[in-house]
Amino acid sequence: MKFASPEHAEAAFYQALEKADLVGMMSVWAEDEEIVCIHPGGNRLVGIDAVRESWRRMFAPGPHMRLQLLDVRVQAGRMLCVHNLYERITLAGQLRSHLVLATNVYVLTPSGWRMLIHHGSPLPSDATAPEPPPGTLH
Repeated sequence: MKFASPEHAEAAFYQALEKADLVGMMSVWAEDEEIVCIHPGGNRLVGIDAVRESWRRMFAPGPHMRLQLLDVRVQAGRMLCVHNLYERITLAGQLRSHLVLATNVYVLTPSGWRMLIHHGSPLPSDATAPEPPPGTLH
């Protein structure tokens, strides 16, 4: 799949995350041994094999989370784009959501925009994310 923009790559990333779709998830990542993924509270994973294995383990139980993206901030360049946002994650069977502060870095490759880095930082249970503006659909 060729992503025409970082926003298209990001939409595919979060869709794959909600669907527990390993093939879809890995199609977003750059084909580069220097990719980096840091799951909330986890270690730094470097390289395609380590990143793929982490998502495989996370997706093993099947789809189990819903995400709402809040307060997306974008710093865009010609070849590199950084998105910083809040992820409001609701796990299946739970009423309470969890907040993660995420930074996603995208790079323009010959195959379109691809994810180079995903870093999720857990926030304290009493943290609040900015609310979406009135009239925003989810």
